[in-house]
Amino acid sequence: MFKGFIFDLDGTIYRGDQLIPGAERVVRRLRGNRRKVVFLSNNSLQAREQCATKLTRLGISAPPEDVINSTFVMVNYLKKVAPQARLFAVGEAPFVEELKRAGFQITDEPKETEYVVVALDRTFNYQKLNIAFQSVRLGAHFVATNPDRTYPIEEGEIPGCAGMIGAIEAVTGKKVEVVVGKPSRIMIQAALEVTGFMPEDCILIGDNLETDIRMGKDSGMATGIVLTGVTDEKTLEEYKHTSFQPDFVFQSIADVENLLIG
Repeated sequence: MFKGFIFDLDGTIYRGDQLIPGAERVVRRLRGNRRKVVFLSNNSLQAREQCATKLTRLGISAPPEDVINSTFVMVNYLKKVAPQARLFAVGEAPFVEELKRAGFQITDEPKETEYVVVALDRTFNYQKLNIAFQSVRLGAHFVATNPDRTYPIEEGEIPGCAGMIGAIEAVTGKKVEVVVGKPSRIMIQAALEVTGFMPEDCILIGDNLETDIRMGKDSGMATGIVLTGVTDEKTLEEYKHTSFQPDFVFQSIADVENLLIG
């Protein structure tokens, strides 16, 4: 039915360090049927190499080039628009290290900062908020990896990158200028380049109506929601008559095998 399968990771393929039952079997069957499988994530807590290593450790062999995460997309975006920019990064160590590896200068001096770059940061504090505040007030651009309100973990959910974005927007009065992760067209274009297919030849399967499903629909791609992440039956019902309604609903990724593989 589809040539390319683009899977969200957190809440779809795994939760925390637990592979969701059926994920390995589905991916193996898709590859056996010569379907292209790409993994997509707004997670900035790991580099794409780390995501690939994690998938492989959990039982799904994955080369780094088949993983597109928001850090990778952000790095590529900044290379295009401001390759020599000095950045203040709100984010955890793996995110900051990726920016450094790409050749960007990281600073905590507002007068030097040209871009405030925001990712999920569980160490976010008043000092970081103040540096971002002062930087934006002095004219720095304000960009972010993703708009996720929550981030799924084994025990449930924690606040997502939207918390950091919202705090900076609240104190500066400035809206974030660009968000490169889901549901951005910037991210889905990166994924399509990896598949080598047109949108109509692919399906995007994820757990978030506002990011995964919205992005797929905006790009003209078929979509499927799984109920193992941030979306449950109640949430699905609330969005029933909106543009976020998916083409397929799966209790979990295991159901993909029954409906879409042949």
